[in-house]
Amino acid sequence: MSRYALRAASLAVALGLWQLLTSLNIDLWLRFSQFPTVADVARAFADRVSGPDYWTDLTDSLTRILTGFLLAAVLGVATGVLVARSRLAEDLLGSVLEVVRPIPAIALVPVAILLFPSNEQGIVFITFTAAFFPVLVSTRHAVRALTPVWEEAVLTMGGGRWRILASVVLPGALPGIFGGLSVGIGVSWICVISAEMISGQYGVGYRTWQDYTVVNYAGVFVGMVTIGVLGWLTSTAVELVGRRLTRWLPRTSYVAATRPRTPRAVAAPLREGPESEAQEARDEHLV
Repeated sequence: MSRYALRAASLAVALGLWQLLTSLNIDLWLRFSQFPTVADVARAFADRVSGPDYWTDLTDSLTRILTGFLLAAVLGVATGVLVARSRLAEDLLGSVLEVVRPIPAIALVPVAILLFPSNEQGIVFITFTAAFFPVLVSTRHAVRALTPVWEEAVLTMGGGRWRILASVVLPGALPGIFGGLSVGIGVSWICVISAEMISGQYGVGYRTWQDYTVVNYAGVFVGMVTIGVLGWLTSTAVELVGRRLTRWLPRTSYVAATRPRTPRAVAAPLREGPESEAQEARDEHLV
């Protein structure tokens, strides 16, 4: 509970600093006088939530994110395992993937507009591309980092390729796979918002850009806060699913490390008298 209280306090301090700088119109180097105050954003958020457009935009953005991300998760994991396990697949796909991977997903917006018959499909394609490569790369590295002894053990017990894939490769690569999924969901939000700003008709990104064009800066911050909360919720959901599926992994705790106590050497007491002589006689008998 103290950790949650500390997080809430840090958020409250950040909001208080924002309110102070904007209400006093501080203009040193950064022009906080151009920013809306926290109270202005809160009023704009309340007005936006009470209308139907906000929930329509929210539903559209979530639908695009989930569709593109699920496609990227399935195809990214499958392609990563295939490239990591097959030399032929690496020779056929590796060079193409490495050439396409550095291209920013948002730079593919013109390609999506020309390629797909509707803007909706193009936005899903951008979201898919943004999440696909982090999942692919993390899966490939996780599979290649597996210990060969595990695979040899399955082969020794008569297991085949599919048994190795189900019992060794996928379970062993799960931590790396979910690391890529966590990165991919964040990149997907960045790119879907940008794609909605350019070619969308509905969505949080589209509404945020419209507010900027009409100089409604409070509405812009409402969109930014919405994007941040949605990204945090979806990323947390991915991490919780990953923790659930990898319960067998050891977890590190946040408890402060304490200095271990060194046990003192206790000397054996000296025995004297008849008991000591009897014990020595039994020892000699055993010898």
